[in-house]
Amino acid sequence: MLTGLSPVAANITSTIALFPGQIATGWAGRRDVTGLPTLSLWALVWISVIGGGLGAALLLLTPERVFGALVPWLVLFATAVFAWGSFVRRADQAVPTIGRRAGALSQLAISVYGGYFGGGIGILMLAALTMSGLGVRSAGATKNVLAGVMNASAVLIFLFSSQVAWGQAALTAMAALVGGQLGAYLFRRVNETMLRVAITAVGVALTVGLFIRAMAQP
Repeated sequence: MLTGLSPVAANITSTIALFPGQIATGWAGRRDVTGLPTLSLWALVWISVIGGGLGAALLLLTPERVFGALVPWLVLFATAVFAWGSFVRRADQAVPTIGRRAGALSQLAISVYGGYFGGGIGILMLAALTMSGLGVRSAGATKNVLAGVMNASAVLIFLFSSQVAWGQAALTAMAALVGGQLGAYLFRRVNETMLRVAITAVGVALTVGLFIRAMAQP
């Protein structure tokens, strides 16, 4: 958006640009990827593919002004959910368990959100997976894989959109490939509490910046 793209064009372009990095990052952290106690990894993958396609189609049908107004709230929601799961829920509190049907519906909703709005999807996926009982490292690795597969269907749809800015996409893709590999390396070596603090701080900063930008719009 800082380069002058509209919110919808920026979202479409970033989804395509980040896809190669997501695949590479998911592969790098594959040893920690796992399913949920009530839902296999393959079930999560197929649900993510379907939901991602639905979300991408919904984005193309959403008016520019409506989507632009939704962006700060979407990131705020994702950040709040992750912060609650990381810092508010007591360590001795029973880990939420969900049945097979509830788990499938939850992942479908997240996947539609992911196909519709790329920004903040990592935070939301981490929130859902950690609240379902995964450690932050396993949740992070699984999130990377699921984000990649849900965006695969979105990318197939967005490739035919006239709103893709290919110059920005190419530059972002190169940076994402390098950053993704570095992130996967550091993810297994940093303190887990500090990692949660850093993720929350990034989400808060992004939320504040987007609200300021939205209020400045005529």
